[in-house]
Parts: sequence; structure tokens; C-alpha cells
Amino acid sequence: MRISCLSVSDQLGGSEVALLGTITSLRRVRPDWQFQVVLPGNGPLRARLTEVGASCPVVPMPSSLARMGEWAAVQEGWSAGARMTLGLQLCETAAALPGYESRLRRGLSDFHPDIIHTNGLKAHVVGARVKASHERLIWHLHEYISRRRLTRWLLRRYASRCSTIIANSASVASDVTASLGTVPPVHVVANSVDLETFSPVGPRLDLDRLSGLPDARPDVIRVGLVATYARWKGHDVFLDALQRASSDAAVRGYIIGGPLYDTSSSQYTRRDLQAMIDARQLAGRVGVTGFVESASAMRALDVVVHASTHPEPFGLVIAEGMACGRVVITAGRGGAAELVVDGRDALVAPAGDARALADTIARLARDGELRRTIGEHARETALRRFSPERMASQIAQLFETVGHQPAIAQTA
Repeated sequence: MRISCLSVSDQLGGSEVALLGTITSLRRVRPDWQFQVVLPGNGPLRARLTEVGASCPVVPMPSSLARMGEWAAVQEGWSAGARMTLGLQLCETAAALPGYESRLRRGLSDFHPDIIHTNGLKAHVVGARVKASHERLIWHLHEYISRRRLTRWLLRRYASRCSTIIANSASVASDVTASLGTVPPVHVVANSVDLETFSPVGPRLDLDRLSGLPDARPDVIRVGLVATYARWKGHDVFLDALQRASSDAAVRGYIIGGPLYDTSSSQYTRRDLQAMIDARQLAGRVGVTGFVESASAMRALDVVVHASTHPEPFGLVIAEGMACGRVVITAGRGGAAELVVDGRDALVAPAGDARALADTIARLARDGELRRTIGEHARETALRRFSPERMASQIAQLFETVGHQPAIAQTA
């Protein structure tokens, strides 16, 4: 079978890491399958995919399409100004889209795929527009669409060209079914984690050196928020929680990650975060590392914090932290709620509640036995639920089922 994947990013965000894991695992269970991943640039995802045997042609995405997003409109309640801004972005994108789609079609036709697998909301729409009549299309959803008016409308328009949808959690599946109906059918396949890379055993980064902090005292508990700089990842809540801890508390915080996407108004800059740290008088107690290798960063932490202020479609950081045997504090909303049992393999602090997060951090800082016990249970859960072999088997069966179905006729 020949499978072409369209990705909206060449970076290593959550959905891109999931795509990499999917192809890596499928190559093990179906070694005769061939994979092409069409990328918008030559970022770190390309090198990682090439290592596992995927061909990775680059078709640059128009900057207007890369920047276009609904985040600002959603945040502003779809105000008149937000709608006007989005309308102007759409006009600019419409002018660049025909040339981009023509280049994509050439890249796909050279590979002759049986299935086109799209990763990212923009890729779902573009994939539906460029697919040939004999090719089957699978949308892999890692996001909610119900609050995104434009995306919801576009996916409804092109749903008839899609053979099936893979959702990374029951929460996402429920959202897409409510938005699009049951055609095409939706199948839940949870993301996996590389359980050898994300393991309690392995190298640990020097987070203090990476973030420019002085060496910590031996008894310091290291607490880290591991996330992109997306505004809904809860950096402000994390910093508010650390501010509530007394200045002599043996807790040091780290912001691990960086800006990822080009979508306007959707993320902080490093300067923004440093200003937030300074405003809370947390200089010297909170470090910013930038992008670093996730597994060795998590092993350097005692507590991994997931503080998203909106429901999380899946929460890959949660699964990775659990696989590393670390105690994870999660907001526990959306797909993230499906991953953990509060008090056994993770702890839950309500989304946006800095006081509750501060209390949970303080509790863990005081109780080393609790950290150890929850960390051990977390690793057990990860081995059971996030196995790459489990995910690969489920997706391979879906690909084979779709591959044997009659192709869907192109409709407007």
C-alpha cells in the first residue's frame, strides 16, 4: 500500500510527533508499505521522518495560508473586527491557493498513493480539494472544531470526499460527530508514546544551565510546564501558582518548549514569558529553557505540569510524562481526562485555578513517597495504554479497510 501524508507543519508539535509515531510504528507492522509525507518546509520533522524511511518532498506553504487562523476570532467572540481581519486573510489566501494546490497535486501524482492521510485542519481541507478521484482520503483529527466556525463550515463542505476520520480521543470524536454528523464514520485511536525513549531510565538535562539559573539546592523539587507557547497552554496559570509558593519553598519552576506555529495571535513569545516572570518577581526561581529533548527534560523534573486552560484534545505531554515515571499534574479536561485516574497515576488540578495548582505542587513537594508511588503507577498505565504496537495495529486495520473500499466520487 502507498500512503501520502499531508502535514501543515514541519516542526515537532503534538500532532506532528503523533504523525511521526504513527509512521514509525506502521513501518514495523507493515514493512512493505511505502510512505510519503508532503511537508511545508525543511524543519526538524523532515529529518526524523527520513530516518524511519519516509520520503519527504517539500511543497512550501504560502505564508498567507500558514498565518491564517481563527484563534483571535474565537477569543474575541467573533466580533466584527475579528471577522473583518479573518476575511482579509481569506482573500489573501485565496489568491495563493491555486498555485499551491497545483504543486501538491504534482507531488501526489508522482507518488501514486492509494490513501491520502491528512494531519492538521488546513491539511484536511487542502487534501480534500487536491485528491484524485481514485484516491481515498483519511482525516486524522487532533483538534476540536466545534468553536471554529470557518473550519467547521469547510469540513462540512468537503466531508463527502473523506472516507473516514480518525480521532485521537473520544472527546474529539464526540466533538467532530456533533459538528459534522456520522458521515464520514469516526474511529477513535489514541496516540502512542515511544516507551523506550520516554522511560524512567536515561540521560537527564541540566535545566538550570539551559535556562541560565544558578545551581539549585540539593533538596529543590523541580516542576516544569512542558508545552508550546500557545496561549491556551496555561503559562500564566503556572506562573501564578509558583508565585503563590513562599519565596523560601524548595520548588523551582521551568518553562520547557517554544513557539511553534505561524498562526497570528495564537502564541506567546519568549520575551512575553520573561516579562510575565519578572512581573511576578519570579526571576531566579523560574527558568525558560526553549526547545530541548523532551524525554531527558522530563527525567530531570520531579513534577510535570499540564495546565491547559481549554479542553485538551489528547494531551501527549501527559502520556509522555507518565511514560517517564513522573507524577503529572493535569487540568483533566477533554481528551486529557481519558488518560488518567486522579490520585492513582496522576493528580488533577482544575483548569485555570492557580490556587489549586499551587496547593497540589506544594503537596507533592512535601511528600516524596506520594511522588514515587504515583510515578510508578503512571509508568504502568503508559505501558498498558500508550503502546505503539496497539496504535499501529488499529490504524493499519483502518487503512486496509479503507483501501479496499470503492473510491468516493468527487463532488463540489
